[in-house]
Amino acid sequence: MTDYVDAGAAIPLTQLSAVKGSAPATTNVDFERIKNAGTEPENWLTYYGTYDGQRYSELDQITKDNVRRLSPAWVFQAGATGMQSGASTYSFEAAPIVVDGVMYVSGPDGKAWALDAKTGEELWRYKHASPYDVSLCCGNVNRGLAVGHGKVYMATLNAHVVALDATTGEKVWDITAGDVRAGESRTAAPLLVKDMVVVGSSGGEFGTRGCLDAFDAETGERRWRRYMIPKPGEPGAETWPSDGDAWQRGGANCWITPTYDPELELLYQGTGNPAPDFDGGVRPGDNLYTDSIVAVDVNTGEIRWHYQCTPHDLWDYDSTMENLLFDAPDGRKLLAHADKNGYFFVLDRTNGELVRVFPFCDRITWGEISPEGKVTPKVYPDEEGVPVHFWPGPAGAKEWTHMSYSKQTGLIYIPVQEVGATATRRRREFKESIPYWGAGVAVDLDDFYGFVSAVDPLTGEEKWRWRNEYPMCASNVTTAGGLVFQGTPTGEFVALDAETGEKLWSFQCGSGHHSSPSVYSVDGRQYLAVPTGWGGWIEGFLPGLLGAAAGDALFVFALPED
Repeated sequence: MTDYVDAGAAIPLTQLSAVKGSAPATTNVDFERIKNAGTEPENWLTYYGTYDGQRYSELDQITKDNVRRLSPAWVFQAGATGMQSGASTYSFEAAPIVVDGVMYVSGPDGKAWALDAKTGEELWRYKHASPYDVSLCCGNVNRGLAVGHGKVYMATLNAHVVALDATTGEKVWDITAGDVRAGESRTAAPLLVKDMVVVGSSGGEFGTRGCLDAFDAETGERRWRRYMIPKPGEPGAETWPSDGDAWQRGGANCWITPTYDPELELLYQGTGNPAPDFDGGVRPGDNLYTDSIVAVDVNTGEIRWHYQCTPHDLWDYDSTMENLLFDAPDGRKLLAHADKNGYFFVLDRTNGELVRVFPFCDRITWGEISPEGKVTPKVYPDEEGVPVHFWPGPAGAKEWTHMSYSKQTGLIYIPVQEVGATATRRRREFKESIPYWGAGVAVDLDDFYGFVSAVDPLTGEEKWRWRNEYPMCASNVTTAGGLVFQGTPTGEFVALDAETGEKLWSFQCGSGHHSSPSVYSVDGRQYLAVPTGWGGWIEGFLPGLLGAAAGDALFVFALPED
């Protein structure tokens, strides 16, 4: 018999590093403060900066004239190692939150940190213990946190939602929100609304039933759940087969954070593709509420209206992309949505009425949408074993990464991907936690490009475009300095003139951008923070860069102090 030596007690990670272990207490963040986040541009209080998803900062210290002097102020290394999946599949996709000089940011492998937003000093760190065999749809990623009521809220790879103490990073509560054995996970940033934490489901490639949850911010108790696939007898159920259980595995996951209108008390949630993605023969009908913009009553979880962008999707065209809220000059409350299918939708956000629809990319062959919104499919994988090529490919003309809106120009800046794919339909029986696609897919390897498109949402006119050799796979942000900041897959972080599209500055970060930059200030100095780290589901939209440098660095830029 072997005598094993006692390994002793584990040592807290903070004891093995320079981590302080605590952050200064910030002034309380509550619903009223987040609702008025635009009045305190020194902070970035919520996922999109403000509830409307405009990703616009009123800070104007960095301008068209001085942006050429922008340089790194500090860099944070996240130390991603890809434990939940292969190293090439993780990606640093976070959106930093900043409150009173403290930055809260999340990364792959269930990690979260509090940093000094002025110096980058690490204050505390948290690592969520997810099992290694979690089935992940699209990489080992986390897109961000919510902060409020003295807590930091995070969704995790194994479908938990946790609340951490904002000063220490210690866990306050931890609830299970999904069945990880069935392929359910959580990757979206939670949204704090009133006294609730709202977060949707991920796992769209595993035949799960998508949902949006609201939890009590203090206790974690669930307030409501809204499934996005209606069960028999519910409104919309007639768009699914009346026999069988296709609706139970129908998809419509909510893997991107919703926007919110406090006056209407409506959440605007985009929903994912139906399952299986490419084989519509097992789910005849429009398949509500997949590929839809859904307005959800924040108090009850009831659906108030919906608009379906791609009925009976056969191309993997999720509509999870953000729904940007803005008002027309006549006061009409509108919503803008750039869909994977290549069309840009403007809706009346009070009732879902279509105001305008127009294409925003160059190549669309899958079908056509008329100005009245009528959808006509043209090319799709409908015969077993027969390859079919279409544009845009399954990653879409725009992926989950976010566009922005400038209050100065009235333009919306869309990060566009131009890449097609070939799908070959293959019938596959559903098995829990196994990808449920219904096709083999090959994304174009050498025919692609991208651009930032500046679009007037009131007319559909493209005012300018900044073209790039590679598709745009990162969110952008606009500032009152008249600038648009955009990261590229090859690592450049660029500043564009918001009026003309002229490139005014760039910095090579060493790894591609697939995240959402934030803007803030501390002691009167303006900063831009952008996580970089190429990976995740990149083979889905840019296989030509599968071998590119991975990374996990958060860069923070500012003008020189002199």
